[in-house]
Amino acid sequence: MKRFTSKNQITGELGEKICVEFLEKNDFRVLEQNYTVATGEIDIIAKKNDIIHFIEVKSIKQQNTHIVSHETLKYQTNGYNPAQNMTPAKIIKCSRAIHQYKLEKSVSCETQLDLYCVFIDTNNIKHFIERIENIY
Repeated sequence: MKRFTSKNQITGELGEKICVEFLEKNDFRVLEQNYTVATGEIDIIAKKNDIIHFIEVKSIKQQNTHIVSHETLKYQTNGYNPAQNMTPAKIIKCSRAIHQYKLEKSVSCETQLDLYCVFIDTNNIKHFIERIENIY
């Protein structure tokens, strides 16, 4: 099990936990968490309706999660959107890890890479998840 020590790592771990809870409440079956191979890592691997979702989670803490939208995001987070961390290099690393997983598990069903941005309120009371599905 990974040990997270920095503020960003702790926020990321909390964001992944929130995502797992969301997925389970929405009829996904979580297959793996923090699947790591030499070529990359996938935060969450889940299945729903015979589709395997490889999910990258990006998280940020902020004051007001109840008013998050594409229009207000740049003002609430000082211009920062956690989706900006899903760079082309990160997508390549994810795609390599996905390829390895599919080989290891002999996956024959449909798959997709999803990005879940988790906005966590600073008091850890509320959160908002923005899903960007099938980015790869």
